[in-house]
Amino acid sequence: MDQSEFPWIKSYEDGVDWAAELAVEPVYAMMDRAGRDHADRPAFDFLGYKLSWGALSAQVDLFAAGLQASGLKKGEPVGLLLPNCPYYVIAYFGALKAGATVVNFNPLYAEKELAHLIEDSGAEILVTLDLKLTFRKVEHVLAGTRLKSVIVCPFADVLPFPKKQLFTMLKARELARVQYTRRIRQWDDVIEAGRGHEFVLPEIDPVEDIALLQYTGGTTGTPKGAMLTHRNVVANVQQCAFWFADLKPGEQRMLAVLPFFHVFAMTAIMNLSVWAGLEIIAMPRFELEDTLKVIAKKKPHLFPAVPAIYNAINNSPKTKKYDLSSLLYCVSGGAPLPVEVKKNFEAMTGCVVVEGYGLTESSPVACVNPLKAENVAGSIGLPLPQTIVEIVDPEDKVTMMPAGERGELCIRGPQVMKGYWNKPEDSAECLRDCGDGTVRLHTGDIAIMDERGYVFIVDRLKDMIITNGYNVYPRNVEEAIYQHPSVEECIVAGIPDASRGEIVKAWIKLKDGRELIVEDLKVFLADKLSPMEIPKRYEFRNEPLPKTMIGKLSRKEVVEQELSK
Repeated sequence: MDQSEFPWIKSYEDGVDWAAELAVEPVYAMMDRAGRDHADRPAFDFLGYKLSWGALSAQVDLFAAGLQASGLKKGEPVGLLLPNCPYYVIAYFGALKAGATVVNFNPLYAEKELAHLIEDSGAEILVTLDLKLTFRKVEHVLAGTRLKSVIVCPFADVLPFPKKQLFTMLKARELARVQYTRRIRQWDDVIEAGRGHEFVLPEIDPVEDIALLQYTGGTTGTPKGAMLTHRNVVANVQQCAFWFADLKPGEQRMLAVLPFFHVFAMTAIMNLSVWAGLEIIAMPRFELEDTLKVIAKKKPHLFPAVPAIYNAINNSPKTKKYDLSSLLYCVSGGAPLPVEVKKNFEAMTGCVVVEGYGLTESSPVACVNPLKAENVAGSIGLPLPQTIVEIVDPEDKVTMMPAGERGELCIRGPQVMKGYWNKPEDSAECLRDCGDGTVRLHTGDIAIMDERGYVFIVDRLKDMIITNGYNVYPRNVEEAIYQHPSVEECIVAGIPDASRGEIVKAWIKLKDGRELIVEDLKVFLADKLSPMEIPKRYEFRNEPLPKTMIGKLSRKEVVEQELSK
């Protein structure tokens, strides 16, 4: 396709150039620049513990030197088992500057999952906290995996006075008893080793060298490490920065409640903040009232999150007690954003909420709604600069579908991964050579693109329900159910049925104090869905519906619960 054929370009807002040139450089160069250009500006605020960009960059340099002094070689994987905190940012950029490949591990992984991914990735160094939640898992897998070195970070040292003292006194039971050995090292010892080491900056080829092994279920549902190069990561950060054309470097603040170890937060929160010199207001996890208090007190301007978080704020009676007027832009990702959730949040806060779309294999962002041009509810927006989105026949994987016709969403662009770690067959299935020097990433998502270039996700191929031979897309059913004023959360999925193959079931949590019976809901849905789409079974729950590690509703978990009955 020639650039003149891209329908989305005419829908871009003024100041955004699809053909904007993207710098090709190592990921750590972003931190070097922030430390130089914004040295005295605030960089990181963790529960009141603050660092400037200059101080943060200096810690990155010391950690990189400490790893090198410990014998780290270019290309070796370094695992991070950390929540949002200063150690995460320092270890991430420090490991990359030392030439390592970063491997993100979820602190909530079970020991078996952690051990498997350590072995699969080849990580021999792992960085974690001295909290029981994380350290005990590492201690238990240390003997049975390839790990050679664990670097333990003292959590209390990144708390301000008096929180540090209070934590030490009142929360001591949450701290692990760490016996330091040759293999289990203190963070401070690595930093001190860095002070006395003459650091040699390794040569990085941004196009070829892998910055991250980011584990994902991918398009086939099995854990795979997406190989994201330095170019992939830096390109995607720049694409996002071009989209936020009126960012004010060194002046604005970013709220970080999503975990940095997840690719959405890594790019759209942490790395975008580093690129633009935005102060990161970091929270170790999302807690509703704590988040509202932080917004009211610290006045962040940007707040990327998942739909479930915006929905929780919408439905909390506590929200009206807090001033949320500092918020300018919210980017919703990780899951489909119901139209009603978007409208209600914007009405409550006055903030613009734009839905975006991406996946781990694209670093992750591919599409976002415009911030100032038309923001189409229900759409994932327009392809980012230097990104080509194509809607392809899901059967033959080649034929381009016309505007308005369903097909598989495919992505081409500099943010598309190099492939899956040690999985050439999966890589070949997911990445198709276009014959012009580019590869096409097949996402497994079913979408349409309208004449203006706006993309609408219909559903995932693997989530589509086939009932009596009729295709039902869960997202379409969920959108209809969310329109009912009593519904707070909803998940729709197919469950096995002997006569129909599958039937449609809805799991629903109502808003506090509301009541709803099945027959009334069916009447409500009658003019919004076809008879085949209206759920045959309903399950109302009093507690919140299950969610994934980043807070999006988990269809997989409710289906597993159903099948285990």
